[in-house]
Amino acid sequence: MDLPGINPQLLTLIPRLARGLGYQRVALVGGAVRDGLLNQKPGTASSVLQDFDFVVEGDALPLAEALQHFCGTKRVPWFRSHPAFQTVAMEVDGLSFDLASARRETYPAPAENPVVEMGSLELDLTRRDFTINAMALVLKETTAALELLDPYQGAEHLLNGELVFLHDDSVKDDPTRVVRAARYASRFGFVLREDAREQVFVTVRDWPWSWRCGDDPATSPPALSTRLRMELELLFDQEPWCQALQNLHDWGAFALIDVGLQADPQRLLRLRWAQRLGLPLLPALLLGAEQPQAVAERLQLPLLQQRWLGQVEELLMWMESSSSDAPQSHWSPADWTMALEAKGWNVEAVGLAVAIGHRYWRPLLRWCGRWRHLRAAESAQQLLDQGWTSGPALGAELRRRRMERLAVTR
Repeated sequence: MDLPGINPQLLTLIPRLARGLGYQRVALVGGAVRDGLLNQKPGTASSVLQDFDFVVEGDALPLAEALQHFCGTKRVPWFRSHPAFQTVAMEVDGLSFDLASARRETYPAPAENPVVEMGSLELDLTRRDFTINAMALVLKETTAALELLDPYQGAEHLLNGELVFLHDDSVKDDPTRVVRAARYASRFGFVLREDAREQVFVTVRDWPWSWRCGDDPATSPPALSTRLRMELELLFDQEPWCQALQNLHDWGAFALIDVGLQADPQRLLRLRWAQRLGLPLLPALLLGAEQPQAVAERLQLPLLQQRWLGQVEELLMWMESSSSDAPQSHWSPADWTMALEAKGWNVEAVGLAVAIGHRYWRPLLRWCGRWRHLRAAESAQQLLDQGWTSGPALGAELRRRRMERLAVTR
């Protein structure tokens, strides 16, 4: 198997250290095995691997400590252990290593966090999401003896460019796997096999989870809240997100986030505008939900981003109201600036309103990009030098001169 980026001696050192601790097997698992096999696929450009996940049948911490001791601090500049989870993260020769004890998982209820207990390498593979991620390269003390463990035909599915769930309850147990499927499909150009697509459709239709949209956001299970947000953030940060979102739409999977997003014709245009304005894309996506702020609360977006979404709603209501201070088509830059700044809305909220494409998007955009930055021609110090006295009157004069300048701009 082609594993460019890692010193082959490390792949023989780790099982030797494991044998010294009395452990039976240690294996390379997950993305490194998948990508190593992809490197062998005809017509695929070879990629250098940076992240390596290892599973050991035993306690991962002593093995990681032995590896750190053997390599020394220059080769292992940082080392973080999580004894409660029997996992270790470390850097070795500039590569990211994660070592974990083999485990099995059971779900006490759909979409809840699983209960984890020690297990074998085979049981550890059963907790994976897709067959292409459920392969293990069992390490030996010679690289020629490396053994591929592939109980779910992941290598075949990889060759065929297919994404296949491990079992019939994969989506029911963890609906975030659907977002991960959209990510992988967009990254690798794979397709979600027909039976897997059917599982997504049926699971979303039957909704096997106790929580439903509209219920108290605080009561939603982790896989429909925080873990779902994390997967969406990875989708925007690491993948061709336009195609990934199209995958979610084609599979009818936006209902996992909010039913309004499935029938959102402005999604792509809104996200393109948000990207152009340098705004986070996840809040922009949620603007297509039936209740954006409630969805943001359930997904536990940062409080500031939740506040932006609430302000967007206020801003839109204000622009459509019949109140005396509501915007008029003849308003000048000074009128818009005074009104928006009096409301105290964050510039990000105004930017998100631009992304929505409201009929007043042009003055909102100009305020975000230019008008709000415009100041009086003279600074406070210059006015003081002219004889003004520090105090409220000076502030009022600066504001007056700023508005005069805005009145003649465009």
